[in-house]
Amino acid sequence: MDRYAVFGFPVSHSLSPKIHSQFALETKQALTYEAIEATPGAFHSALETFAAAGGRGANVTVPHKAAAAELAQRCSPAVTLAGAANTLCWADGGWEAHNTDGVGLVHDLKVLGWSLCGRRLALVGAGGAAAGVIAPLLAEGPEQLVILNRTEARAQELCDRFKNVPGAHKLAAGGLHTTLAFDGVINATAASLSGERPSLPPSLWTPGAFAYDMMYGPTATPFLQWAESCGIGARADGFGMLVEQAAEAFTLWRGVRPSTKGVRRSLRPVAPTPNDNTP
Repeated sequence: MDRYAVFGFPVSHSLSPKIHSQFALETKQALTYEAIEATPGAFHSALETFAAAGGRGANVTVPHKAAAAELAQRCSPAVTLAGAANTLCWADGGWEAHNTDGVGLVHDLKVLGWSLCGRRLALVGAGGAAAGVIAPLLAEGPEQLVILNRTEARAQELCDRFKNVPGAHKLAAGGLHTTLAFDGVINATAASLSGERPSLPPSLWTPGAFAYDMMYGPTATPFLQWAESCGIGARADGFGMLVEQAAEAFTLWRGVRPSTKGVRRSLRPVAPTPNDNTP
């Protein structure tokens, strides 16, 4: 059978083996999927060993996303822009790098029924997680997408990196103490991993706004707890994004897109702490 895996450090918390095993069962695909833990220094050799043993595709989680983009023989435009890859496909004797995070996020927002077209959006954070979702968010036609970051100059650097993508004129940079208000706020920082929330003003929200945290956990993340305290009723964490980006990766590997409804129902995470929204 074709072999697939998720690489990370640590990786024991990963739900990807369960997600992809269920996808394979439902789509009648013969494959195996495992979790492979590799330190940053051992990632390249571990990936080479995996390919030599018949590995046909891999998911990549922290801290290897940038390294995956660098070692791939070919990169998708999304990877080139983000500087990070979360999906690798073996083809023509080498790895092709893809980033399915942004598409996964947009799919989940649509499942939630949250339209982005014509709305003012804030994306909190200016790291790799934010970079991976900017282009797909712009493709949905928001009125504006503002990158909010503790260091505003870094947010501006991210805007400049995307200056040539469709809709780039709608991008703007701002600091965490912005006086603007938004119809939707997406947290792309890792603050929830340490039990913190971004230092944002309560005036951030317009009436009817939504709050989305790209992290997920068995209970509400600190960001979502804060949103609730601000009276925001439309809230969601990134579990749905995790499942949807996995479905995109599965489609790249197998040529068939699995339904995500069954996985969403059966694999809601039970981890004791929030996890980042990666495979």
